[in-house]
Amino acid sequence: MPSEEELIASVDALLEEEPQLPPPAERTRLREAAGVTRARLALALKTSAQMVKAYETGSSEPKEPRLTAYQRLLNGWAAKYPADTTPAVQQPEAPQVPETFTGPATPVPTDTKTAAPVSADQIAPEPRPARPATSRRPAERKTAQPATDSRFPNGPLAVLDGHGSAYGVDDLVMHCPATTIPELVEWTLTESGLGAARLHRNGKDADPLIVLTTEAAVKLGLPEHLEGHEQRRSLRLPEDHPAVKQITRAKWQLTQRGFGPWARVYRKAQGRDRQCVQLAILSWNALDERSWPGVADMDPADIARVLGTYATRVTTPRGSTAVSGLELMTALRPPTRAVREAATGAWTSGHNAGSLGTDPVDPAPPEATPEHPVVVETGWTGGFLNEEAYQWARPVDALTGQECTLPFAIGLDLNTAFLAAASRLTVGLSAPDHFHAPAFNPKIPGTWLVDLSHIELDPRLPSPFTPDGTRPTGPAWYQTNTVAYAQELGHDVHPIEAYLRRETGAYLDPWHDRLKAAYVDTLADLGVTRDLDDHAFLAAMETYKQTDPAMAAVLSAIKATVKGGIGKLRERPQGRQYKTGERWPALERPTWRPDIRAAVISKDRTNTHRKVMKTAQLTGLYPIAILADCVVYPAPGESPLSVLRHGVGGDAEFACDGLRAAHLPEQDRYRRGARKHARADVAAKIDDAVRTRWQPQVRKRRQRQAATTGGITVETRARFGYTAPIGTTDDGRFRRLTVHLPATYAQRLFDARNAGASEGEMRGIVAEGLKDVYFQDGGSRATGLSDVEINDIDYLDLDF
Repeated sequence: MPSEEELIASVDALLEEEPQLPPPAERTRLREAAGVTRARLALALKTSAQMVKAYETGSSEPKEPRLTAYQRLLNGWAAKYPADTTPAVQQPEAPQVPETFTGPATPVPTDTKTAAPVSADQIAPEPRPARPATSRRPAERKTAQPATDSRFPNGPLAVLDGHGSAYGVDDLVMHCPATTIPELVEWTLTESGLGAARLHRNGKDADPLIVLTTEAAVKLGLPEHLEGHEQRRSLRLPEDHPAVKQITRAKWQLTQRGFGPWARVYRKAQGRDRQCVQLAILSWNALDERSWPGVADMDPADIARVLGTYATRVTTPRGSTAVSGLELMTALRPPTRAVREAATGAWTSGHNAGSLGTDPVDPAPPEATPEHPVVVETGWTGGFLNEEAYQWARPVDALTGQECTLPFAIGLDLNTAFLAAASRLTVGLSAPDHFHAPAFNPKIPGTWLVDLSHIELDPRLPSPFTPDGTRPTGPAWYQTNTVAYAQELGHDVHPIEAYLRRETGAYLDPWHDRLKAAYVDTLADLGVTRDLDDHAFLAAMETYKQTDPAMAAVLSAIKATVKGGIGKLRERPQGRQYKTGERWPALERPTWRPDIRAAVISKDRTNTHRKVMKTAQLTGLYPIAILADCVVYPAPGESPLSVLRHGVGGDAEFACDGLRAAHLPEQDRYRRGARKHARADVAAKIDDAVRTRWQPQVRKRRQRQAATTGGITVETRARFGYTAPIGTTDDGRFRRLTVHLPATYAQRLFDARNAGASEGEMRGIVAEGLKDVYFQDGGSRATGLSDVEINDIDYLDLDF
């Protein structure tokens, strides 16, 4: 039996321990019972409303002296507002999620306290201040907002200024007392409440991102700019820099890339929780101006808004937009998943179906680059894939007389064309196997050696089989989509050999879906929605950058993520020290997959050809140049509608809607010579082609050719009346015709025009030609038809 003195000593020891707070749900009940808002409580505790929310969800606990003050307040409220004694229904405990592995060991915390998990539906969301609306959302699309994760109450990132203020999402401002990089890392992991939940159940959470302004970088002991030739060349601090030494002394580590514009500070993984912080230094050009226009010069709060929106809709940035695009693929298709062993019941890491796995795969020789070890070691000389985007300009002698008279060139920019090509795209997931003389199967992704040089297409359009639009000259390597398109056009294909993959899947589908949703939602924020009519749509696209520069920067970053992510699938070696035949770091990634890049670009190029061919069939318009995703047309006016509404009524609107629904074409970008984003040599080709078509000698040459051998093409929509034998119809009705008349009719038309013939006389020559060629088919049918009249002309175009 213990003595009275022993019992009193034990009780005194308990009293001297740290105060114990009530459960998180009780904390919320007491505050609400007292009628106090989180913002008011935060003011009393000298903290933020987001931290109060973290206390009430259990994802964070206050430290002294705030802990004692909070305990005192809760005890006082508990005395005033006792809990209801009615028994509550016990909620079933959520099952434990097995530990998962998604690849090589990743740095995780060793001593960070982890709060018990709280389900999202138990969190009482705090009302957010309303931001003025700048646009209407598309009525047909409602994007679900991501559920708040109790472990990361303050969002994915913060922007730190030189005064110790850390700006987060939703206008959050926190105080950061750190004066060194190690202190900043400790504060981020223990007090900030920053981070983002995994995008896939088998994936991993995103590390918190701290963006340093110039003033913050200097305050933390970093140089304002990377100094000296070596630092600028390597894009990182030397190992003997004081900031790097501080990190090492504090038992933290840097990745192999060192301390550069995007530095990662971590400790070795022990357990499930990660202990890693991503830093971005703005004054070291962490945000490329081409991808993030104007963001580096914004105020910290606006930078946080831009990056926070991108992180919420796409992913937390971990480097350039190209790096983020590639990382997003892995985050949405993790290489591994947790698998329970039948014998022991233990959880182990297993392959995640549909992913690229954890091991890199060498490409087939024709899919590789010339410096790749596969090519050098095997002495490969059989040629390479050349699946690239269009860089084509129509030859001057292929321009028609009518095109030469049009005063404008309009560029239709098909935004996110690569993203559209990634949709429902089946790609290979395994290593390639070699086959000789296989039967072509459009459902099998791979690389085929096939001769497409016999295929003859309209010379006014580029060849769909080559990036420069020229006709193939013999056997060459093509990706499956290119060969399938040749088959779609009605031609037989007979592969000579092929490298094919047995395991396939739509690897890029979740990547496409997430980026498409981000793109459409951001456009809607800028006032560009699908319910706008054509004129309003073009006006919105013309001014969206001025509507909200922050959201315009997000849109630019999303587009750069698409192109950069696809480009990273075939990252080339860098540095002057590289020697041909050596492996370079990118080859050790499972995501170094030039075959997938080729599949996306091949589908994009064939999609473009299919689109311009359909537009030509509907409107009679043919492009004069194509640069990647920009199609340039000759036009009678300076508006894109002068191309898309080329007098054919519903058909032209169909063509326009098809373009908009898929890619939302941007305003004309090559108008009056004001070109953007074109390489100098390509811009010169376009300029030469556009300028040359007005030369009088070109028109004369085309006219002479039409009158002697080429003939003339008539495109019209009009009411036709007939004089025919009794018992047959001569009722006039509207027809839309595109008919090629022989050279004799072209000569008659030119002679009549030169002689000053009236419009009625020239219309009679055209009607006679249509009767002969179209209605009577050269005398093989409708022989009793005596006269054809053209009345109520909607439009009539002559092309030669």
